[in-house]
Parts: sequence; structure tokens; C-alpha cells
Amino acid sequence: MTTVPGKRIGSDPELRERLYELLERDDLPHSGGSRFARFIVAIIAADVLAAILASEPEIDARFGWLLTTVEIGAVVAFALEYAARLWSVVGHSLRHMTPLRARLEYALSALGLIDLLAFLPSAVALVIGDKTALVLFGMLPFLKLVRYSPALRSLLAALHAERRTLFGCLVILTGAVLLFAALLYAIEHKVQPDKFGTMPQAMWWAIVTLGTVGYGDVVPVTPLGRIVTVFAIVVGFAMIALPVAIVSTAFAEEVRRRDFVVTWGMLARVPLFAHLGAAEIADIMRLLRAQTIEPGEVLVRRGDAASSMYFITSGEVEIDLPGQRVRLSDGSFFGEIALLRRTKRSGTVTAIHKSRLLVLDAQDFHALIERMPALAAHVKETAEARLADTVVAGGGDVAPGEIAHAAPAETDGGNRD
Repeated sequence: MTTVPGKRIGSDPELRERLYELLERDDLPHSGGSRFARFIVAIIAADVLAAILASEPEIDARFGWLLTTVEIGAVVAFALEYAARLWSVVGHSLRHMTPLRARLEYALSALGLIDLLAFLPSAVALVIGDKTALVLFGMLPFLKLVRYSPALRSLLAALHAERRTLFGCLVILTGAVLLFAALLYAIEHKVQPDKFGTMPQAMWWAIVTLGTVGYGDVVPVTPLGRIVTVFAIVVGFAMIALPVAIVSTAFAEEVRRRDFVVTWGMLARVPLFAHLGAAEIADIMRLLRAQTIEPGEVLVRRGDAASSMYFITSGEVEIDLPGQRVRLSDGSFFGEIALLRRTKRSGTVTAIHKSRLLVLDAQDFHALIERMPALAAHVKETAEARLADTVVAGGGDVAPGEIAHAAPAETDGGNRD
């Protein structure tokens, strides 16, 4: 084993690297990292629920010991997770920074601070026995969902992207509050000195009215004050609609961008597209659709009409052909020969693991190879080689010689169904 500065010789660096991959990068649906994420989410849900139920005196009196046990278990689990992340980040980051700097970078990051807040305040509340603080701090683990929820990450990214626009909305709202508060103060402060006698009191009314809440605790009594209030209510609708529209539009755009990045990353794993440019990949992306198949699920059966070509971006499938079974994994593709020959499927394809596929329908396949001669030549060359090997092998429409070369970037792995 080669020696890396800052690492001990042995299995320790390897263990750190494996742990880092599990915690940070192993997110495939059937993987250990995905199972770990679901386990942490379940603990978060149990912890938050226990904190909520602990605020009910009757429930706390009967099941307080159980709720406290859940809280303690959650604190221990989150503390161990934090320690594991703090330890494993060194094994990953030593390539470009010292252990201390790597740990500080994680500890001071937004996600690192959230991981710390998920257990430290609750641990302090448990030690001092403060029930109110325990209920309050029991809500903090909910923030950890930012790490595990793509939707929350997309929302935060949308808010960050539109922060200047939202700040502008806040400035406009502040101006509207001050304007209407000043008007009502001038109109009503002599009539209702207990409710509009000061600007802060009038601002309370303006905030409640512009927010369309309408508590009814402070209302104008003069005709002019009521007319101003009508305008304040109408302006309030616009004040609420403006930031909502900004956030919703930015959120939808962020989701589309995330899906684009995910699909682009999936395409990058397929060797067939490795030589294409950005414009060509973007063109292909519009034709592909994603599909996920569960372990044991049959994707196509022998004798079915050929309607699609498939690219495996993650997972593994098995193709049952006359006289042989073939397994294909990441980067492989299959289904092109039946489309080119316009024949029926010659094999049954079954998922071995949960797999992510990109599907190219027959009509789009033929349109694509017409538009991209280089790609068409690549596909046809692979198909002809497989068919030639099949004839030598004595039947079937899979090329055994090509199967062995499924992984390399320029060989376009995979197989046919």
C-alpha cells in the first residue's frame, strides 16, 4: 500500500473513505447510503414527534419515560453521526488540506452546524432537565432534512437565488407599512389614542392589515380612516402575491435545473454519448425519459414488439436469451438491434438490483440516428458486431464478444435484449 502523508498505513484510511462514501455520496436507491438516509429520517420523525407529545401534560405523565428514551436515543444517534462525519471527512479531504482544516471546514459549514444543533442543545436540555427547552430544541433535528430532502434543498436554493429580489419586496413592504401607519396615525390618533396614539401602535395595525390577517383588535372608526384601510387591504394582496410569485417561479426553475443536471449526469455515465458535445447531449436529453425498475421486475419479455432502446445509468439487469444469460450494469445499453431490424424482442430483461434507466422510444431513436450520422454509425457498428458474434455463437441476437467490453468508455457496453 502506498503511503499518503497524514494517513496511517493499514485499513484506517480505507475505512474512512468507505464511511465517507456511505455518508455523503452513496445515494443510489438500493445502496447502503440510501438505507442509512432513511434510517436517519425515521429518527428525525420520531424525535420531533416525541418532542411534540411531551408538551401534552397528560401524555407526558403517562409516557414521559418513553418520550425521554426516544429523545436520548435520537441525541446519541445524531451525535454518533456527527462524529462519523467529522472523522471520515479527513480521509476524503487530505488530498488538498490538513486534518484540522478539513474538520473545521465541515464543522463550520451550514450542514455541519445543523448536524451539531440537532443533538447538542437537546443534550444540554436533557442534562438540566428542562422540559420546555427540550420541546423547543426537539424541533431542531427537522433542519437535518435539508441534507436528505432534494425538495428542501431546491427551495433553499431558490430563496438564495432570489435573495436580492426578495429583499426588494421587503423594502417595498416596509415602505407601505410606514406610509399607511403614518396616515392612520394622523387620522385616528386623536380619536383612538389608546390604539393609534403612537407610530409603533399604528404600524402594528398596518402590518396586520397589509398581511391580510385582520385580527380585529385595532380598527379605524373614522370614515377617512376606513377609506385608507380599504386601500391598505388592496395593497396588502399585492404585497403577499409578489414574493409568493417570485419564490414559486424560482422554485419551479430550480427543480427544472436540478432535473436537467441529474439527467445530464446520467447521460455522462453512458459511454455511447461520451464523445458528443454539449449541444448534442442537450438535444438528446429532450428525447429521453427516465425509468426506475425494482429488483425482480421484468422490463421486456421475449416476443414483445420492440418499442424502445434502454441505457443503464445505475443498477444491473439480466437478459435471458436462448442458451445464455447476460448481466449488464452501469453504462451499458441494449435494445438497439431490434429497433434497427424492426423485429421483436429476442430476450427477457429482468432487474437484478433497483436500476435507473434512460429510455429512447423507437420513433425518437430513428429520428436521432437520422440527425446524428456519427452516433448512428456508432450504434450500427456495435449492432453489426454483435450480430456477427451471434452468428458465430450459434443463435440469439446478443453478441458475446461485445458483452465482455461493456465498461470501457469507447466500447459502448451492454448488450441486446
